[in-house]
Amino acid sequence: MQVQALQTTSAGSTASCRSRARTVRVCATATVSAPAPTAQPGCKDVCNVAVLGASGYTGAEVVRLSALHPHLKITALTGDRQAGKAFSEVFPHLVTAADVPSLVKIDDVDFAGVDAVFCCLPHATTQKIIKALPEHLKIVDLSADFRLADVNTYAEWYGGEHAAPELQKEAVYGLTELYRDKIRPARLVANPGCYPTSVQLPLYPLLKSKLILSDDIIIDSKSGVSGAGRSAKEANLYVEIAEGINAYGVTKHRHMPEIEQGLSEAAGKPVTISFTPHLMPISRGMQSTMYVKLAEGASVDDLRAKLIESYANEPFVRVLDKGVVPHTRHVRGSNFCLMNVFPDRLSGRAIVIAVIDNLVKGASGQAMQNLNLVMGYPETTSLMQLAMFP
Repeated sequence: MQVQALQTTSAGSTASCRSRARTVRVCATATVSAPAPTAQPGCKDVCNVAVLGASGYTGAEVVRLSALHPHLKITALTGDRQAGKAFSEVFPHLVTAADVPSLVKIDDVDFAGVDAVFCCLPHATTQKIIKALPEHLKIVDLSADFRLADVNTYAEWYGGEHAAPELQKEAVYGLTELYRDKIRPARLVANPGCYPTSVQLPLYPLLKSKLILSDDIIIDSKSGVSGAGRSAKEANLYVEIAEGINAYGVTKHRHMPEIEQGLSEAAGKPVTISFTPHLMPISRGMQSTMYVKLAEGASVDDLRAKLIESYANEPFVRVLDKGVVPHTRHVRGSNFCLMNVFPDRLSGRAIVIAVIDNLVKGASGQAMQNLNLVMGYPETTSLMQLAMFP
């Protein structure tokens, strides 16, 4: 894939959509076109959606975003342990979401009238379930089960054989800004992990254009506690998390091969990274700070210029003005990724910083982008809300 592919107009924009676009000035360096939320000709006016694993944080975010979508109707919500409960009983903040069904077990869902599925189930449980779903369904899977193209790599990092290798061949990796043209015709989209999203968006175009070296890439990432999911875990109790920060998954975090898979594609050769994630005492938000070597003759300004060029027409990626540091609180609740590049004190090196909301652009928001693409709706539909501050 050429870097030019990153410069395409956002959001599944057909000529008719582009003609209705509105131009928004977002910073001193880039202008973004945001297509009006009108479905392409021939698209379903109402798309019936099932959310599997709706009782977790990503499922709740899918429901929240779906409530803003003019074409989506949630017809099934599953949560085996919460089956029989009203959704607002599990998530009271969504009590105003209209016409949301109660939770049921997956086995009780009639998929005959369903058009698309958001699968928000834990990894290693998703493969068998998706394998058994009717073939007419469009599926966006938020687990890790179909992100790694090599099933042997999956087995190495996730501790078990892949249960649906034939589906893995069909799955399309869903980092929307990079693989938009492959996502549109896909039946099964593997939604990226949160850390890989925050790392690949800034580094992919820099590696692709050979402005940075592929060796000695150091990535320091930090995430809010919601990234660990909603299940009860002692390590995630308030007194275990508050007033502190800790590294985890040191040398063995499962997002490492996913990041390396994407960066290797960009570089055109194998890339091995040094990656350490950290848990922060915040509910949501993610920052990745990346330390890279400049290619011979390249400057920090060249890196910024490449990112600005690559994402000039992307509605959800912003390269901030020179010297402005991205903050996680400036993307909270939104589908935006903010990034910037800074000179390192060490000669020949640069520091790249990117922030996202781990539950939105890092999960459910990007999943909505992908479903919009495969269903033919403008990519920005239900996703243009601004960040919440304070």
